[in-house]
Amino acid sequence: MDATDDSAVAPAAVDVAALGESMVTFLPTRPGRLADVPSFDRAIGGAESNVACVLAAAGHRTRWVSRVGTDGFGDHLVETIAGYGVDVASVRRDPARPTGVYFRTAGDRAAEDHEVAYYRAGSAASAMAPGNVDPTALRAARVLHLTGITAALSAPCRELVRALAAPRAGRPTVSFDVNHRPGLWRAADGVRVLLELARDADIVFVGEDEAEQAWGVTGGPAAVRRLLPEPRVLVVKQGARGATVFAGEDGRAAFEPALAVDVVATVGAGDAFAAGFLSGTLRGLPVRQRLRHGHLMAAAALTVPGDLAAPPSRDHADRLAALDERAWGRLRLGPGWTQAAQAPEEVATP
Repeated sequence: MDATDDSAVAPAAVDVAALGESMVTFLPTRPGRLADVPSFDRAIGGAESNVACVLAAAGHRTRWVSRVGTDGFGDHLVETIAGYGVDVASVRRDPARPTGVYFRTAGDRAAEDHEVAYYRAGSAASAMAPGNVDPTALRAARVLHLTGITAALSAPCRELVRALAAPRAGRPTVSFDVNHRPGLWRAADGVRVLLELARDADIVFVGEDEAEQAWGVTGGPAAVRRLLPEPRVLVVKQGARGATVFAGEDGRAAFEPALAVDVVATVGAGDAFAAGFLSGTLRGLPVRQRLRHGHLMAAAALTVPGDLAAPPSRDHADRLAALDERAWGRLRLGPGWTQAAQAPEEVATP
């Protein structure tokens, strides 16, 4: 049962609509085990809403579609995401299910001592299904952004994502971030579902390590492309090395190295990269420029402790993305860099 009904007014067109669960995130006030941390700061986190927020902050029209509880955490999510300029009018409130929350330790997600405690089972978002999400809000977009996380939440969520990604006349361009989370998949066929969804999408983001873990693909980006020849655009993320994109009628690969970054935390970086790449796509930039904008948005996320960071202004990002290869390779970005007003040559370091 829903607390709100669809409006009779058709949703306004947006650049990007994103569907998925967001949760209230509790970030530790100091390093250490969760058992030892005395207090936490509240933030938000969610792959799809992260993309919507970054794109909105970068000047694009975005919409987030989801379900949250009628609790205070749901209020906080909706109000915070709306504060970034994201349209949240199609978010439904569920009086019978809670909003998901999670706690994590400080530092890098890849660290051996990193802990994450999720409280999302039975959440309002996990009940998303074809019959309780407004499809017109998702179709009124140039790009529909989905991830494998939503498909892993429940069987109804999986049915919804499949229906949205299925090729059909008039469907928005579908962007799909594989976001393989083994701990979320209860069914053994999760990796097959992710592969099917990726093959249906128009733009696909996948990490080289994800492709190996999920599908056993080795041999680099070219091997991933052989597995996924269907997407019009395939972006293979290669960690700190950079990213490779396959796009265009010739199908040739283009590689752009990542930036040197003084990393604070890695959470949210992949979402920010996707947002930067999609921003460049919406603006019609060449594929190498799209990759550079992805790297810049990822660098913004890497230099803050939470999922979301203030992105650089469009002019600032454009100046940096236009640097020659030598100057690009000399950049090193640290906390606060997105607010710097320096010219590119002043930001670059030897």
